[in-house]
Amino acid sequence: MTNGAAEGRAGTPVATPEGRGRNPREYGSGASSVTATKEYSHPEQQSLMEAVVGRENMLAAYKRVRANKGVPGVDGMSVNDVWGYCTLNWARIKEELLDGRYEPQPVLGVEIPKPGGGVRQLGIPTALDRLIQQALHQVLSPIFNPHFSESSYGFRPGRSAHQAVLKAREHAAAGKRWVVDMDLEKFFDRVNHDVLMARVARKVKDKRVLALIRRYLQAGLMQGGIASKRKEGTPQGGPLSPLLSNILLDDLDKELERRGHAFCRYADDCNIYVQTKRSGERAMASITRFLTERLKLRVNADKSAVDRPWKRKFLGYSMTWHTQPRLKVAPSVVKRLKQAVREEFRRGRGRSLKKTIDTLAPKLRGWMNYFKLAEVKGVFEELDMWIRRRLRNILWRHWKRPYARARNLIRRGLTEERAWKSAINGRGPWWNSGASHMNQAFPKKYFDSLGLVSLQDQLRKAQSVR
Repeated sequence: MTNGAAEGRAGTPVATPEGRGRNPREYGSGASSVTATKEYSHPEQQSLMEAVVGRENMLAAYKRVRANKGVPGVDGMSVNDVWGYCTLNWARIKEELLDGRYEPQPVLGVEIPKPGGGVRQLGIPTALDRLIQQALHQVLSPIFNPHFSESSYGFRPGRSAHQAVLKAREHAAAGKRWVVDMDLEKFFDRVNHDVLMARVARKVKDKRVLALIRRYLQAGLMQGGIASKRKEGTPQGGPLSPLLSNILLDDLDKELERRGHAFCRYADDCNIYVQTKRSGERAMASITRFLTERLKLRVNADKSAVDRPWKRKFLGYSMTWHTQPRLKVAPSVVKRLKQAVREEFRRGRGRSLKKTIDTLAPKLRGWMNYFKLAEVKGVFEELDMWIRRRLRNILWRHWKRPYARARNLIRRGLTEERAWKSAINGRGPWWNSGASHMNQAFPKKYFDSLGLVSLQDQLRKAQSVR
């Protein structure tokens, strides 16, 4: 990537520094101005790979990959080391890409627990392959993205999960009081390569790009030191995987639009909103057949259902039953947050309260930033009270002996009589953490002074901005 041009083979257009973005100005020898203009407007027809390896595109890809950080792949190379490697080897890598000879390395297989149980398979490409995939993504996205459905919100520029949630509430408020909640079974593990590539080939005519994408799909999965070939699936973890999932599921979007359905899709999470349970059951049956026969995908019958929107969750949110529904945090999401915070509290028994709060702060702030659309406030008050009680519980355990407990309560403003009565009450730490003496000694403003994030306060700020 040290220079913007490389000498091409005879008869092959050569990328030049003047070629920028996804449409490099590449004119073959003797090309007419009409032909040249046509190729410039539609690089996917002839010279898409030249656009991928163009200097500016690769530099932008490197900045993005480096900003995303991520762990090394099977070769152990970090994103910080890939620049030096490319400086020495880019001429060879670029030639292999332009000739259609580049072979990706296997991806590192990693399993992470899923919130609802089970594990999710991740595939971590090498830093070099992440760089090339990002470069591909930057060139392919402008080709496909303008043609995606308005009801598709996942992994698209200018689109977000919040927009999908707000649209879902809008559908329910418009009288569509039943939802077809479809869960695709192990979607990223079950993608049929031939079906996917047929859809990519509708808009991409550069055979080198098509061959490279297929090689990425089929790259071995390294687990336990053994690489196994993949015949289906596109494991999450690479920059290209989200775009490929949207390309495949765009057929589902178009079918739903053709049938006139109101729906929201975020990646493989799709909700269809209808007016009656009967029409929802018909939609579930027919769309399940469509997915099975046309896209070779399976619907998880155990996790899918036709139900009221306020009895299901979508992207972590649920809603109330009112005619004009209000958004709320789904109960299962609250349960998961409590479980995650509990782990921090267990570690907190052996460290200072300030250290525990500092560790909790980014987790709580990030969680609140995502759920700032919620309009039902009770859960935030409950969580704040629960978190502060957990922190008081840590303090009570730290003190251990009655003398230390009485002394610390006196320091926090309790009378000597009340402090000693509380210190020797014989109750356990959890009871004491919720008792009036600990609430008086360590009120909300005490934890605020230590930097504890109040979910209620964060919600108020978000609502004032809205």
